[in-house]
Amino acid sequence: MWLVFAILSSVFAALTSILAKVGIDGVNSNLATAIRTVVVLLMSWGMVFITNAQKGIGQISTKSWIFLILSGLATGASWLCYYRALQTGEASKVVPIDKLSVVITLVLAFIFLHEKFTPKSVVGCFLIGAGTLLMVL
Repeated sequence: MWLVFAILSSVFAALTSILAKVGIDGVNSNLATAIRTVVVLLMSWGMVFITNAQKGIGQISTKSWIFLILSGLATGASWLCYYRALQTGEASKVVPIDKLSVVITLVLAFIFLHEKFTPKSVVGCFLIGAGTLLMVL
């Protein structure tokens, strides 16, 4: 099931880029990010209440709170930078650079989460990096 959600995530991420590029025309990128964030916030809390997941909020550990908050801050910084880049650059160049996050994630997962680097993941990282360079140069 994770594969279905991962594929859907990539489709929605692609739509996000195109819709955002059209939507930020003439709008301050920080304001556009804030509007997007409110929509995501409402959607997220809506899903929490629809699935009755709010009951688990009291069981979240301090460690989880800290890392979820840090993740939120990283997401906010990413979105602010992404919208600014989209506003001033071409989507066809901004998006591939943004997807270098795949390579960075694999390296960070290796360093901090002690996940394995396999020959396949090394080749994949190289190809993503090389593909990104080809698309933006």
